[in-house]
Amino acid sequence: MKIAPFIDHTLLRPDATAGQVAAACREALAYGFAAVCVHPCRLAQVVEALKGSAVKSCTVAGFPFGAQATEAKAFEAADAVRRGAREIDMVMNIGALKDGDAGLVARDIGAVVVAAAGAPVKVIIETGLLTDAQKAEACRLAVDAGAAFVKTCTGFSGGGATVADIRLMRSVVGSSAGVKASGGIRTRDEAAAMLEAGANRIGTSAGVAIVAQESPA
Repeated sequence: MKIAPFIDHTLLRPDATAGQVAAACREALAYGFAAVCVHPCRLAQVVEALKGSAVKSCTVAGFPFGAQATEAKAFEAADAVRRGAREIDMVMNIGALKDGDAGLVARDIGAVVVAAAGAPVKVIIETGLLTDAQKAEACRLAVDAGAAFVKTCTGFSGGGATVADIRLMRSVVGSSAGVKASGGIRTRDEAAAMLEAGANRIGTSAGVAIVAQESPA
């Protein structure tokens, strides 16, 4: 199985430069990655670089902690789609989930889904901060609110994607949503293990290194 088509080529470091974003876009086009994911301030550059290709432009909302007001996240999503984003990765309100405030979590996700106007929304649940029961609840709430994917981690709050978490998330969402493994995936074997466990998208900044480890077709 070729892994490149499953990779979201990610460049979300706070110090990422325009030159590095340009290089990420060239790499995504060369290897056939699924998407390039950057901060909103770099979105226009990515949209222009990927124009006419199958590689999707992706940006984030409520990143990296999910603690913004719902209205702010929804604005970020609507503005991003207006400017050409084809996918939105949002961070769930993690504190609200841990409070047991399912209604707030659902409204938060639902507002972003509506604002995205049909662009797929991936909900980052930050698995490293949750119990298994909370992970399952987060996945259920995301799917019920219309999310297209549930996603493990931002990479900014500790922890990372694990095979056990991917299996759990897939068992909850079934075929009703995608599962994105993100956080600490650096090798082809790690990426393949996530896909075998039920992921259908891999978020990583190491996409080029991962595909370099594949055998020639």
